[in-house]
Amino acid sequence: MEFLKKFDFEKLKNYGYKENDLWVLVKVNEQKLYLLQGKKVLKEYAVSTAKNGVGNVEGSFCTPLGLHRICEKIGKGLPLGAVLKGRKFTGEIADIEKRPVSTGKDLITTRILWLEGLEEGKNRGYNEKGRFVDTKKRYIYIHGTNEEGLIGKPVSHGCIRMKNKDILDLWEKIEKGIIVLII
Repeated sequence: MEFLKKFDFEKLKNYGYKENDLWVLVKVNEQKLYLLQGKKVLKEYAVSTAKNGVGNVEGSFCTPLGLHRICEKIGKGLPLGAVLKGRKFTGEIADIEKRPVSTGKDLITTRILWLEGLEEGKNRGYNEKGRFVDTKKRYIYIHGTNEEGLIGKPVSHGCIRMKNKDILDLWEKIEKGIIVLII
């Protein structure tokens, strides 16, 4: 991957990254999420980021850029398609739409990886204009979706959507605290 040849890993080390740690890269322009170990791509997943593009301001319905970490892993033991509201299982299992159509429901399913911004003024706290840019308090997640047929297209309200089997796979491979870079 061309990006990794030029990437400065020193920036990650400022946030506790050690050489050959697992980390996640989300490339919005590709609608892809990569699980990496150092510069080695271990797994590639198709995702859907925000319909409104990228941005860090609250209320923008954009996917936030920059360095983040997974601050919470939610959904342990839940079945595929489990619907979560307020980070709690509702008891409902979603009907998964495989066709590329909107169901009108923006469900959070299977697992949640809650993102926390690491860059003060960019994706944490307030920016230089006093606007709120805090990824965690914007409730930005990597999560499963009931609209799997739309994966690969930017259609979310800011979160990073994945197919349910993919979020389960990623959730099982990573630990809380792992670095996530969104570009």
